[in-house]
Amino acid sequence: MTPFTNREAAGKALAEAVAAKCLPDPVVLALPRGGVPVAAEVARVLNAPLDLVMVRKIGVPWQPELAAAAVIDGKDAQIVVNEEVCAEANISRSQIDEMAKEELKEIERRAKLYLKDRPRAPIATRSAIIVDDGIATGTTIRAVIKALRLKQPKSILLAVPVAPKEAIAALRAETDDIVCLETPEPFWGISLHYADFHQVNDEEVIRILEAQKAEEAKGTKAKEARAKKVKKVTKAKKAKRAPAPADQPA
Repeated sequence: MTPFTNREAAGKALAEAVAAKCLPDPVVLALPRGGVPVAAEVARVLNAPLDLVMVRKIGVPWQPELAAAAVIDGKDAQIVVNEEVCAEANISRSQIDEMAKEELKEIERRAKLYLKDRPRAPIATRSAIIVDDGIATGTTIRAVIKALRLKQPKSILLAVPVAPKEAIAALRAETDDIVCLETPEPFWGISLHYADFHQVNDEEVIRILEAQKAEEAKGTKAKEARAKKVKKVTKAKKAKRAPAPADQPA
C-alpha cells in the first residue's frame, strides 16, 4: 500500500469514510497526541465538536511501544490489561498498578495543559467517534471504549487509518461500528504506513485545539445568524398573511 503522506492526509481520507455513515449528532474524541491531527480533520468535515480522551499506554518496560495495559482518567481511573502480553513479559498486576500511577500523573499534566478552561463536549445520547492515528494491539482503545460506555453515548464508532486485521476483528464486538482504511498483512507497526510520522508535541496539540475552538465558535455564530434570519422571514410572512383589521364603526 502507499503510505499516508501525514496524519492530516490520513484524517481527510478517514473523514470521507466516516461522513458516509451519516451519524446523528456526532462528537469526535481524539487520543492525544498522535490522534489529534487526524481527529481534527474528521471533526471539521462532520462539523462536529472535537474533544480529547485522556488515555495512556502502559508499555512493556524494555519495549515501551508494546502495550501491556492502558489507563484512562475519569471519576475512577479505568485500567485495561493485555493479559497475553503481560504473561509473555512476566509482568504482574501489581507492576501494572505501579506503572499506572506514573501514567496518571502524565494524564493530569496533559489535561491541565491541553484543556485549560475548554468546556468538555457532552457525550450522552450522541454518536461518539473515537479517532487515533492507528492501532497496534488495541489495548489502549479497549480502555477508551470501557470508560466511554459509562457516559452512555448513543453509539461508539472507532475510526483509524490503519490497524492489524486481527485487532479490528477483536474490537468489533466492543464497538457499534468501525472505519479502518487499511489492514495490511503482515503488520509491523503504525509508523511504516506514514511518509511523515513525526512525534506530535504539546505545542502542536494546543495549536490544533485552539484552531478547532475558533472554527467551532465561527460555526456557532453562523448558525445563530441563520436562525435569526429564518425567524425574521417567518415573522414577515405571518404578518403578510394576517387579515386586515375591520373598519371601525363611525
